[in-house]
Amino acid sequence: MKRIIFMIGSPNQTLQMYKIYQYLKDKYDCYFTQFYSSNRAFPWVCEMGLLDNTIASGRFKALADKFLEDHNLKNDYRTRRYNHTYDLAVVCTDMLVPKEFRRCKTVWVQEGMTDPLYWWAHVVRKLGLPGYWAFNTSLNGASDICDVYCAASEGYARQFARLGTRREKIVVTGIPNYDNAVAAMHNDFPLRDYVLVCSSDLRETGRFHNRKKFIRQCLEIAAGRPLVWKLHPNEKWDRAVREIREVAGPDVPVFLDGPTEAMIANCCELITQYSTVVYLGLAMGKKCHSYFPLQDLREKMPIQTGGRSAQIIAELCEAFVEFDGPREVFWREVLPRFNYHAHVVKEN
Repeated sequence: MKRIIFMIGSPNQTLQMYKIYQYLKDKYDCYFTQFYSSNRAFPWVCEMGLLDNTIASGRFKALADKFLEDHNLKNDYRTRRYNHTYDLAVVCTDMLVPKEFRRCKTVWVQEGMTDPLYWWAHVVRKLGLPGYWAFNTSLNGASDICDVYCAASEGYARQFARLGTRREKIVVTGIPNYDNAVAAMHNDFPLRDYVLVCSSDLRETGRFHNRKKFIRQCLEIAAGRPLVWKLHPNEKWDRAVREIREVAGPDVPVFLDGPTEAMIANCCELITQYSTVVYLGLAMGKKCHSYFPLQDLREKMPIQTGGRSAQIIAELCEAFVEFDGPREVFWREVLPRFNYHAHVVKEN
């Protein structure tokens, strides 16, 4: 039985990979690992707490480890527990791909939106530095390292190709968790008709953010309507709650966990910063706010596949891991079949 390993990270990335795994678990020997680096200094850097605000360590790793344990999944962290070699690695980022994964076939799955391309990211590209030197996700999907790239939409496929990944490697499959927004419209979340704020972890990832000014802007948009706040999982909970209630009032509901899709479905207006959940709001027809231009978001919005993206990506993984010919032949003759629209035509 061939072996497949899934690289996980944030709760969203972990759930995406789990959904893909569900379609492959009966055919392949499947394992998981939290995002990591092959660099010898990596364990020391993690132990020092220097990566606690990234998907490599800290709260994100603890949540992912618990998820794997709760679902009885095999955790081959850094490929050191089982010492296996793998036939296929399914990864959530190509800004840093461990050397163990470069020895096998690789499929990259887009997690969500990428950060804006600030001037420093252009410098990183110009100098040919690894994408992680951008210190954000702006160059995720742009390294051309992986064999196959699964993109959320044609807009993102064009972006990844423009930034350096060969277009023949990229297929538009949609992405799990953002491919079936309408499914959340019927839910049992108790609140209705509020302005929802889904904030980002700007300060936790080293970026400047005037939170109190942002809260006041949210109050202006709400214009007297009820406000509900959903924090990013990486935000510092105590500080965020204190700031929100100091400015917006002591009774503002603030959620760290909860059904984000249902919360968006029940809101009358959605305020975001750099958050992929804005795509769910747009797909549901909500009035949305974002630090990104809305026209750019509409062009890149993940295609809605009715929740079939995980299955399509899994079928692609199966075809690729079983393919014996050159990768160029796979890109030319097989990969186009897994473009979502072509996939639908084929099935019908």
